[in-house]
Amino acid sequence: MSLLDREASGVVMTPDNIRTKRLPLAVNLGIAVAGLAIAAAVVYGFGIGNYVLVVVLGVVFYLIGLQIVAGRIEGPRTARDRMWKTLIYAACLLAVLPLASVVWTLVSKGVQRLDGNFFGSSMNNIGARDPEGGAYHAIIGTLEQVGVATLIAVPLGVLGAIYLVEYGRGRFANTVRFFVDVMTGIPSIVAGLFILSFWVLIVSPWFNNGTPRFSGFAASLALTVLMLPTIVRSTEEMLRLVPGPLREGAYALGVPQWKTILQVVLPTALPGIVTGVMLAVARAAGETAPVLLVAGGAASINFNPFEGGQSSLALYVYQQAGDASRYAPARAWTAALTLVAIVLILTIAAKLLARRNSLSK
Repeated sequence: MSLLDREASGVVMTPDNIRTKRLPLAVNLGIAVAGLAIAAAVVYGFGIGNYVLVVVLGVVFYLIGLQIVAGRIEGPRTARDRMWKTLIYAACLLAVLPLASVVWTLVSKGVQRLDGNFFGSSMNNIGARDPEGGAYHAIIGTLEQVGVATLIAVPLGVLGAIYLVEYGRGRFANTVRFFVDVMTGIPSIVAGLFILSFWVLIVSPWFNNGTPRFSGFAASLALTVLMLPTIVRSTEEMLRLVPGPLREGAYALGVPQWKTILQVVLPTALPGIVTGVMLAVARAAGETAPVLLVAGGAASINFNPFEGGQSSLALYVYQQAGDASRYAPARAWTAALTLVAIVLILTIAAKLLARRNSLSK
């Protein structure tokens, strides 16, 4: 009679019921401590680095020791599995550490100027020795420029993706896909130069008595050029993920193709589309070169995006980071924190709205 035949009644052979030797937690921790100690002795004994090298060598020594000790206790197969699992956890930790470091640095240094003056005033008439001055004008510029760019780019991008997925066939569709892929990696300075040479120098003089004029709308056009490829590509991929039977079922009921796209395909792909749009918005909100080239980066408050120069939070951070004033770095860090907070709030709001719409269908 085999081992399976001798199983107790009602007992299933699962990994939880199979007793094997396991590496105790205390031994695992001891290997880690020993690895760090050996690494510290090597690094500080020979004077070849600091605590970063100690941690790196400590992980290496820990993996070597874990392989040896676990191989003797659990067997070579389980030891290899444990080592690779440890490598995966270490890789995840290494990926999270830079993000956590950036967030901690941003928050710790950005809270210095979180006050009413920063959010309620501009840099107009603020000298190098003046501790006041805020980013109200830059916040207004960012919201208006990104908002106008989103209003232009989202309909064009979504409609372009619908054409490529639902209607596009042949050489023209392949050409559109090719240029969308090329535009995805276009430098922001190129988009700014394009709008500068076309809109600012050629079109805007028609409305300003022959004089070229910077404006927030010109910055929005440059940001639109940067947002379009991201929206088109992400929306195209989301539309392709919609199951074919959903379309076929609607067609079988006699629903026209345009209504199927509007009422079946788009609602199904909406969460992914919103994610792609917010990625494009985040990129546009962080661009500096287009705003500097076509909006001028004014220090005063301007609510009209179609007339006069405007600033943005990204440009404000760039200007304050290069300012010689001892009060400028605090303004730069707070503006950077504000920019991240705005993008985070918009992303959460868009996600919640998309989720609510999908649940209500």
